[in-house]
Amino acid sequence: MLSIITYNAVWTFSFSGKMEDMPKPQRENRIPFAKRLFDLVVSSLALIVLSPFIALTAVVVRIGLGSPVLFTQVRPGYRGKLFTIYKFRTMKDLRDAQGHLLPDAERLTRLGRFLRASSLDEWPELINILRGDMSMVGPRPLLVAYLDRYTPEQARRHDVLPGITGWAQVNGRNALTWEEKFTLDVWYVDHWSLGLDLRILLMTVGKVLKRESVNAPGQATMSEFMGSPSEKK
Repeated sequence: MLSIITYNAVWTFSFSGKMEDMPKPQRENRIPFAKRLFDLVVSSLALIVLSPFIALTAVVVRIGLGSPVLFTQVRPGYRGKLFTIYKFRTMKDLRDAQGHLLPDAERLTRLGRFLRASSLDEWPELINILRGDMSMVGPRPLLVAYLDRYTPEQARRHDVLPGITGWAQVNGRNALTWEEKFTLDVWYVDHWSLGLDLRILLMTVGKVLKRESVNAPGQATMSEFMGSPSEKK
């Protein structure tokens, strides 16, 4: 039976997300059984309870943004393995005369902003969790193009399953720089526990209700990560 690493010290953190100088526990090079079981139970219950609201959201997206209702994209997951992520679409398919997509700010509607701010666009990712592509908690799955831009330390964010929410999301979300996000992601990899996952889920509820740090400063979404110029791979 897989061992479960419990790290009670995470409960001493303040809600500001300040990280204290703690030793890194030994991590297993596999997905803990307890985490996978937790994901299956929570995502299954969430799909059952939220199914009417998910269906209603799908109808609203279809009327307000058109078809397809779901946005799909290939993302890297655990150990960089590629999978297809499912989300509700938040942008219109508006293109210029040459057929290129217009900037995000021009395609993101009021409905899309609401879906993002309330995280309703993330609900279809519960399917990804059931499939084993994602976890309830973990570093957010980003673009495939970023894989070659990470430093070796930043690439360690792929040592766990990506999540719907994560340590970076409850400690600044898109108000953080990419480097700050990756530092928080790697910290989570080194200090994972079920207690920490529960804490992050509870903090996520508060962040969603307050709609904090949804967009990067001065951006409609988040600017593209082009690599960390101050660090060499």
